[in-house]
Amino acid sequence: MKIYQIITAGIFATATLTTALGQTIPYSWDNLPKVERPTFKADTFNIINFGARADGLTLNTESINKAISTCSEKGGGVVLIPPGLWITGPVVLKSKVNLHISRSALLQFTADKSQYHLVEGNFEGRKTIRNQSPISGTDLTDIAITGDGTVDAHGEAWRALGKDRVTEPQWKQMITTGVLSADGKTWYPSESYAKGARKSDGNTTSGKTLKDFEGIKDFLRPNMLVLTNCKRVLLQNTTFQNSPAWCLHTLLCENVTFDGVRVRNLPNAQNGDGMDIESCSYVKVENCTLDCGDDGICIKSGKDEEGRQRGKPSQYIVIQNNVVYDAHGGFVIGSEMSGGAHDIFVSKCTFIGTDNGLRFKTARGRGGIVENIFIRDIYMRDIGHDAILFDMYYYAKALTLAQTNGKVDIPAATEATPQFRKFYISNLVCDGAGRAMLIRGLPEMSIKDIYLNNVTIKSQRGADIIEAQNITLKDVIMDCKDTRPLINIENSRQITFEQVKSVHAPELFLSINGDRCKQVIVKETNIAEAKNQADYNFGADKSVLSISKIK
Repeated sequence: MKIYQIITAGIFATATLTTALGQTIPYSWDNLPKVERPTFKADTFNIINFGARADGLTLNTESINKAISTCSEKGGGVVLIPPGLWITGPVVLKSKVNLHISRSALLQFTADKSQYHLVEGNFEGRKTIRNQSPISGTDLTDIAITGDGTVDAHGEAWRALGKDRVTEPQWKQMITTGVLSADGKTWYPSESYAKGARKSDGNTTSGKTLKDFEGIKDFLRPNMLVLTNCKRVLLQNTTFQNSPAWCLHTLLCENVTFDGVRVRNLPNAQNGDGMDIESCSYVKVENCTLDCGDDGICIKSGKDEEGRQRGKPSQYIVIQNNVVYDAHGGFVIGSEMSGGAHDIFVSKCTFIGTDNGLRFKTARGRGGIVENIFIRDIYMRDIGHDAILFDMYYYAKALTLAQTNGKVDIPAATEATPQFRKFYISNLVCDGAGRAMLIRGLPEMSIKDIYLNNVTIKSQRGADIIEAQNITLKDVIMDCKDTRPLINIENSRQITFEQVKSVHAPELFLSINGDRCKQVIVKETNIAEAKNQADYNFGADKSVLSISKIK
């Protein structure tokens, strides 16, 4: 059993891990978690010698897998994909094998779905039946995919697409094949897919066999690469693109390195996540570039009761020097985080054109604790929605105080109540966002202990802080067009603003709402510049606000 605690000194914090043996392992910016890389023998196995042909016609599945198996059986080494266009079905990795894809090699997975058998898998935090992944590996040690080549999973043959996600000419071309939804707004690649989309229990496995899913096989899209329970994994320099669902999925793995990897999915790629790191320990993501149809770099740990029963957090993760373009979020935790996540260090990352920048999401029913998250040196531009997002109402509707006339139902907290706490964010700049930040907890479980320091955000709107506790904004500059109000607070307590500045004199600096607001502290902040300093609504009392004048 591992017990860990947090020791803080202002915004700069150190996570200290104490093991059952009494050993203390401190993690800080000066002592990040160390990640082991695999090593390989120099022996090289060229797939050409196993009968592979780069003619764009030959299905090379057997040749590539035979080369991998032979390499592993002989003690490991390098399986070489030389320059060329190599058509293949599913590739299964083996221990001690480095699959090296040459710079001008294209490993092209076939669009023939019959080549991918139904298997027991995992998707969105739960055990499900899926089609076999183009690349997979289970219970392996010392594996890698390296080289500057490209892997393409032919995702367009698998994914559904909404009419609103393509141009009119593209839509007219698409509907010459496939099946349309009843309302004519969604295109499905086949009747098998459409049938699965119509079934509310399309991926429920209870009491069923693989044969029971054959009628909706096309609906059960595979993740492009799935590695399960593997140790010492390296993905380096390769481009992975056009995934049927998630692109790179590591599950229950230890010592995983993503170095210089490129992920390319169209913005309309359904579930086109870049990296999903689920219930993994000791992971490093560095020098990677992602362009995704969904979340970019995402941390997960299982969903709801199944995830809590698994009980495997994602932990001891270092993410640095990465760039994310199109994505729902640049760096993301959740929403499947029921096993928890902790001791994660994110630095020197750039997000350009993502829907959200830092995105932390969960919901009632998830459970799990996310804590000890350290983030610094983050640069953003053209963020569609929130630069910083904490939301415990993912895929749920949170009623406003205006809708409830200030009344809030507070259910009892249970093991299914999620927790976000102990996030430390510093040195962040965002040039353009819909909103600077949303911090929204649950009435029964506030988001707690969020520290933002040295943050500058240019956005349409300012900040919403709802159902939160012990939130500190220090040395924060907001350049917002809409300042009615600059900062909205609802049913939150121990909220501190220190050296907070608005580029433009706000119409209203603070709006304080709800009878559970307490201890709102403003210090070393020229709140008097605002046309109106604060208003109070839905039972909020003026006594909750304390203002210290600038010396």
